[in-house]
Amino acid sequence: MNRDVSSLTASTVHLSVLDRSRTREGYDGPAALRDTVSLARQAEALGYHRFWVSEHHGVPGVAGSAPTVLAAAVAAATTSIRVGTGGVMLPNHQPLVVAEQFGVLESLFPGRVDMGLGRSVGFTDGIRRALGRDKQDAEDFEARLEELLGWFTGDRAAHPHVRARPSEGLRIPPFLLATGEGAGIAARAGLPLVIGDLRGRDRLLTAVEGYRRDFRPSAWAERPYVVVAGTVAVADSEQEARRLLMPEAWSMAYSRTHGTFPPLLPPERIEALEMTAKERGLYESGLSGHIAGTEDQVADALKSAVEESGADEVLVTTSTYDRAALLDSLRRLARVAGLPSRDLTGAAA
Repeated sequence: MNRDVSSLTASTVHLSVLDRSRTREGYDGPAALRDTVSLARQAEALGYHRFWVSEHHGVPGVAGSAPTVLAAAVAAATTSIRVGTGGVMLPNHQPLVVAEQFGVLESLFPGRVDMGLGRSVGFTDGIRRALGRDKQDAEDFEARLEELLGWFTGDRAAHPHVRARPSEGLRIPPFLLATGEGAGIAARAGLPLVIGDLRGRDRLLTAVEGYRRDFRPSAWAERPYVVVAGTVAVADSEQEARRLLMPEAWSMAYSRTHGTFPPLLPPERIEALEMTAKERGLYESGLSGHIAGTEDQVADALKSAVEESGADEVLVTTSTYDRAALLDSLRRLARVAGLPSRDLTGAAA
């Protein structure tokens, strides 16, 4: 598929944003959540298609532990951008409760809500115990998914005398977040696929090919729909784009060597750190392979990613310390993609 990234809005390719509500050194969790809501308003003004939030439990560096609650705050602060979850981790929850939460969201913000679902469980053994879950809970994901969707259609075998209110009869688009094996689940269920990351391009393309080959049309989607997700950083120079990536790269390297995921540090603090050889290797690895650079460089790389994958949509996530630089990156990316800015006069403050 040959699609011009400089005119995404004139084609079938959408550009969307996922924000993970990352905490930063010197700023607490509540500040991170307020930053997410603010970023959603800005993404809407820039013309992005969707704004999604994530689910993490007990992670020091992430404030977003209740995605449907946060999605409600985002939807209330915006007027037209689609709002959803990237995603609710279904093994952590009872399907009925998830259905009820999304039913409330769709009832309050009709026609704007997406239900992104994932199959991960808690970050550590301790968190999984606190959630009343273990790794095996991900194994029956397909059954949980079938039950969840059945609460909306009224077509389910479990609990025949129970109805999900106000969910039953509502049409909330479901998306399945997946890597590898999960793409097959999305194909069998006939659901849109969200897959990352763009760094593992060969693995991503193999999974997308299998998804399209095995896709079964369903009440939710008549044809395959692919959202590719990854980190994108755009700046005035390659060096500045690299600085945008540094906080997350160091946080990931630290988590893999110390067992905890820390708040993001400013680049100048990271530059002054003395790293072990292992930390340095993980850190440098975390900086590589992303779509990052100047507007021209990112335009070329993004166009290549879309053409190779045949993606219907690109979901961008960029976690960094400098919020002004993050917003500038999203502005530049919107310009690269030719997104039409929106007049939000009278939008929620």
